[in-house]
Amino acid sequence: MLPMPDFFMTGLPGRSVASRRQALSWLGAGVALPALAACGVSDAEAKTFPVSYSDAEWRRRLTAEQYRILRQEGTERPWSSPLNAEHRKGVFTCAADGNALFSSATKFDSGTGWPSFWKPLAGGVGTARDVTLGMVRTEVHCARCGGHLGHVFDDGPRPTGKRYCMNGAAMRFRPA
Repeated sequence: MLPMPDFFMTGLPGRSVASRRQALSWLGAGVALPALAACGVSDAEAKTFPVSYSDAEWRRRLTAEQYRILRQEGTERPWSSPLNAEHRKGVFTCAADGNALFSSATKFDSGTGWPSFWKPLAGGVGTARDVTLGMVRTEVHCARCGGHLGHVFDDGPRPTGKRYCMNGAAMRFRPA
């Protein structure tokens, strides 16, 4: 074991002496928590979801691009998704577990290059705080498997004023 600095062992007047284990815990928390926040660990990553598989199983079930987006919180290139041009009546589902996410009735062209919706289906998605890229955003994930779908912004159309900006590779379309 590494020797601890004297100030951990001597204590201060009126205070108890910290044990080596306590000191390491405090140091670890002091370093780990800001580091995790800087790396962008989202609140969604800390939750458990009804549909859960090992990393190896997710890799087997998903394409490389789906895995990168859904499990590693990646983003597809804008205007690369065939779902941008999908205008039939139906439901957009999670590509990982088939969970119903958005009705085609709420889809709109946001001009951003990603499929966009003004409202999710009840119980279809969850949100979490995302601090990646040096900004605070609201991440959108599948409520059943926790797969990353995209982000929601407050610049959408009426009636909600929301723009759910989704990665097309994270979804599938099921016609009505």
